[in-house]
Amino acid sequence: MDIGIVRGLITAALLVLFLGIWAWTWSRKRKVEFDEAAQLPLQDDRQPKNRKEGKEQAT
Repeated sequence: MDIGIVRGLITAALLVLFLGIWAWTWSRKRKVEFDEAAQLPLQDDRQPKNRKEGKEQAT
């Protein structure tokens, strides 16, 4: 096997891997999860996640 063939196979494998990751990240099934993760830096850390926890802590 020539070194050029090995390099070509590695390049092709990396291209397929890149396209697979790209398709996984842009799939519609992942949109909700990625949108929630994108909002994490904007959320206030002191705010309780749901109202019931906040009421229990306040009383």
